[in-house]
Amino acid sequence: MAQEQSNPNEVVLGQEINGARVVTLNRPRQLNGINDRVVYLLAQLLEKWEKDANAKLVIFKVALVNGLVMGGGAAMVAPLKFAVVTEKTVFATPEASVGLHTDCSFSYIHSRLPGYLGEYLALTGARLNAKEMITAGLATHFVHSEYFELGSKHKNLILSTCSLTNKILADIGDESAVRAVIEEFSTDVQLDQESILNKLPTIDKCFSAETVEEILKALDSEVSVDGNQWIAPVLKSMRRSSPTGLKITLRSVREGRKQSLQECLKKEFGLTMNILRSIITGDVYEGIRAQSIDKDNAPKWSPATVEEVKNEDIDRVFEPFSSGHELQVPSDDSNRWSGKYEHTVYAKSSQ
Repeated sequence: MAQEQSNPNEVVLGQEINGARVVTLNRPRQLNGINDRVVYLLAQLLEKWEKDANAKLVIFKVALVNGLVMGGGAAMVAPLKFAVVTEKTVFATPEASVGLHTDCSFSYIHSRLPGYLGEYLALTGARLNAKEMITAGLATHFVHSEYFELGSKHKNLILSTCSLTNKILADIGDESAVRAVIEEFSTDVQLDQESILNKLPTIDKCFSAETVEEILKALDSEVSVDGNQWIAPVLKSMRRSSPTGLKITLRSVREGRKQSLQECLKKEFGLTMNILRSIITGDVYEGIRAQSIDKDNAPKWSPATVEEVKNEDIDRVFEPFSSGHELQVPSDDSNRWSGKYEHTVYAKSSQ
């Protein structure tokens, strides 16, 4: 069995096993966040394999999620036909807490979760385990982590999926065949009694409010109700987050309910650019400083409260770019990997 493994210390690992190609995000300490090096290596691998006649199947190990899945890594999981999680999987979208917003298509994804669960996840940064991801529709199958290890005494999921390619070369899109292999390893899951998904009626009641201020007020009124002890840490988390980040995030998810994926991606690109340009506040840099650099967890937000954040300032962040400066989203698959990335100045600077 021919195998080719890239540098094990690299932020993206590429592995070749017969006709299969395996991509693994390898930045666990950074929660598998996407940086320029990750983008470069992903593009390099995918463009190479697109031109490789022997590459029959690409498996994203971030879609076989055996650990933290947040930010860009999470965005690679949720839209896929098959997203396999394990008992080690942890999902979250905590961007608002540092003055950013739920990006990487999550204003689209969150807005399509059951009820107002998306608003809850986006505004609180709450974590979901594998069982909760499957129940919410963010993953499709649960497989125990031991089946992911190549040296496991058990039959290996990745190798079985790779061997499947020989059976379906005539129809590489045979979903039923792929599903059958995964289901050989997967087991059904049941939510734990204390799961936050069992609190959806209260979540819907509170997070359906129109503004961040009204959501906080609704949570305050529910926190003393018997069985709602879970609300106190939710309130604490939201009140420690960037007020501006919360307002941008709520509006983005709400708009996402009526937008296409392409519209959400363009909007999120504009939001990120405007936030990084600090057109109304430098909260994102203060949040990163407090959480990741100085680690004092004492950010000084500006404005300091949600009541002080002006609607007209939020409007400025949402102002669309001109057509020449907005995100260019491919309209079809014909130009996915044409080699254009590898010839750009951006790619060369990342090498």
